[in-house]
Amino acid sequence: MKVSSKTKLALAALGLICLQTACQSAQHFATSAGIEKTADTATASTEATVAAPAADPVFEGLNYRYAVKKVKLPNGTRVAYTDEGKGPETLIFIHGLGSYLPAWDKNVAELSKHYRCIAIDLPGYGKSDKADITTGMASYADNVLALMDALKLERATLVGHSMGGQIAITAALKAPQRVKHLVLAAPAGIETFTDQQKQLFKMTVTPESVQKTTPEQVVANFKVNFHQMPADVQYMIDDRLKMAESAEFGAYSKAVAGSVAAMVDEPVYEQLPQVQVPTLIIFGDNDALIPNRYLNPNLTTQAVAETARDRIPNSQLVMLPETGHFLQYEQAGAFNKAIRDFLK
Repeated sequence: MKVSSKTKLALAALGLICLQTACQSAQHFATSAGIEKTADTATASTEATVAAPAADPVFEGLNYRYAVKKVKLPNGTRVAYTDEGKGPETLIFIHGLGSYLPAWDKNVAELSKHYRCIAIDLPGYGKSDKADITTGMASYADNVLALMDALKLERATLVGHSMGGQIAITAALKAPQRVKHLVLAAPAGIETFTDQQKQLFKMTVTPESVQKTTPEQVVANFKVNFHQMPADVQYMIDDRLKMAESAEFGAYSKAVAGSVAAMVDEPVYEQLPQVQVPTLIIFGDNDALIPNRYLNPNLTTQAVAETARDRIPNSQLVMLPETGHFLQYEQAGAFNKAIRDFLK
């Protein structure tokens, strides 16, 4: 299948899914776990004789507001996370495609006053391991559940953005007894695609196309995530540009491409009626990424949002006006209030 540059641009700018849609090409596009803090905080490792791999200076130097801890999961992967606040509920925040846990900075800042707030870097992203990892919705869901095991959490509320929403749904389907509530922020997995469209995504978003993303396209990728891009997102743009200087950038790019393939290869649409937990769905009225305007030009964000609400039992929908895809950052106050109202 030949992919035109126009098609690539449409997929890149309007297509699948998330903060730093870093997938665009240059053409325009615990029980057994050991927990430790990173080098900028005190070490408390229980990994004993197993030496941690040398930290990548670029990814380890990214702008994280909160102290980062790392845990070695039973599969050997070390994942980074932050753990802030206390309260009657534990919220686990799962970022989207190409992103990292600082995507939740504005939410953790407020919600940690009321709840325990844990944000994870998925394997392949941020300060988590990038080599020899498995990308996949089921695999990432297993990572989240394994983190809960490591932290001795029987149940938690999963808060997922975009791809992270699809991961949260997958986790709730795999282990409903572990998930108390779902909060789905502009979730992937609701919009459906044909087999040909899925193949088009996988042909367009490759490790090579991610690595060739220009600085100008990085900025454009951020802008398309917002209705009006706030100035204080600049540190994330700077971080994304720094990533390209890392020796691990190839592994990160592979994780992004693998994540795109996993999103379309591991759909959850047919299983949505099987979700057993109370669910809050939040979309921005001005989401430019969901639906895909090129592949589904007659579909609207409102329609996708209502489909999610109608197919997921015991769910409610909140639409945020004048808000884009990266809604938890662009309208953090309204987003945080929606979660607090939902959990009352």
